[in-house]
Amino acid sequence: MALADVKQSATEARLAALSLPQGGCLAAARQAALSRVQTMGLPSRRDEYWKYTRPDTLTSPEVTKAAVFTMDEAPMFNEFDRLKVVFVDGVYNAEASDDLSLEGVQIDRISDICGQDIHWAKDLYGVLEARGQAPVQRPLAALNTAFAQDGVAIHVTGKPSKPINLIYVHSDEGSDAILHHVIRVESGAEATILENGPAAARFNKCMEIDIADTGKLHLVRAQGRDHERRAATHLFARLGTESVFKSFTLTVNGILTRNEAVVELLGDDAIAHIAGACVGDGEFHHDDTVFITHDAVNCESRQVFKKVLRNGATGVFQGKILVKEGAQKTDGYQISQSLLLDDDSQFLAKPELEIYADDVICSHGSTTGAIDDEALFYLRSRGVPVSEATDLLTLAFLAEAVEEIEDGDISAAIVARLEGWLSRRR
Repeated sequence: MALADVKQSATEARLAALSLPQGGCLAAARQAALSRVQTMGLPSRRDEYWKYTRPDTLTSPEVTKAAVFTMDEAPMFNEFDRLKVVFVDGVYNAEASDDLSLEGVQIDRISDICGQDIHWAKDLYGVLEARGQAPVQRPLAALNTAFAQDGVAIHVTGKPSKPINLIYVHSDEGSDAILHHVIRVESGAEATILENGPAAARFNKCMEIDIADTGKLHLVRAQGRDHERRAATHLFARLGTESVFKSFTLTVNGILTRNEAVVELLGDDAIAHIAGACVGDGEFHHDDTVFITHDAVNCESRQVFKKVLRNGATGVFQGKILVKEGAQKTDGYQISQSLLLDDDSQFLAKPELEIYADDVICSHGSTTGAIDDEALFYLRSRGVPVSEATDLLTLAFLAEAVEEIEDGDISAAIVARLEGWLSRRR
């Protein structure tokens, strides 16, 4: 059977297992997304941007069961005053959530919007995802837009007094969650969004973010500790003049995680920072795929990704900076590094630059290495046990990515979780 026929059969099987929500102001966007999926077909290992990651368990009609992790510590961000929005196996849980009222922001459920004829999210839902399909196709994101029945629409009009925390709870070993969030940050507004939790046995999440001129958004994600979970997340962001978007993702455990980020800087003097840190042990595959487009003057972007791998774990980084014609004074920085704690793990990297302007500063680099023997010897010579010394050097390696978080308290909480993960595996 030809490859095209195989992809079509796999796509049809997956679509047959899902139900397309009907009616409401999002119906046209869903139908357009369904057409995109049917035209593109779901991904396979023969696709260029999937050659390092097997997508079959993400596209199969059947869900591979994942054991529910028993928590031995408080959930991430529990120590912070925040507005909690809880989803259990991909379904909003009103009892566990806070009242969704907060000054400077309006929060609506996607499932409620589906029953309305008019809502501001209509002009955003599926729009950025559709823009992000070129030049690289992202069919799992289009699948999400078509079939997601829950999620939130967050309209930031001021400066909320506390973060909004999207909490994802996994309770069913066979759960298959699809969530779609849309976020609009108005001019001069600023907010922080926290995400944490494993969500489901299989999780497909899409987040579309539109930041108006001078708006600011900080996004910090901590992907859950259920080791057998599988997840594909998609982030699409559009930035206006003098706007700021900063994102950080922490990943520990998980058999398969693929995080895609597509960012467009369309207004002059915009700033976008995308960072991530992951620590993986054993059957662990973690893929960061990032595409940043500079299409305005004097914009800044940073991609900082660090991965710590051992016992056969695999890390992937595919990052691109595209500077369009006329995007002068661009400052683009990209670094991807891995720390391999044994000879069985591997890091696969594909950094890219594509530049059509002549007055720019752009750089990219990718390195793979082991613990520095001299630094380890120095610490051991001062009485630090080898396991603790290794943990200290590992945290120092991850520091550049964690420092991308502006809030010092949130940054400290991330470091504490990393320390806990490392200490449990000594």
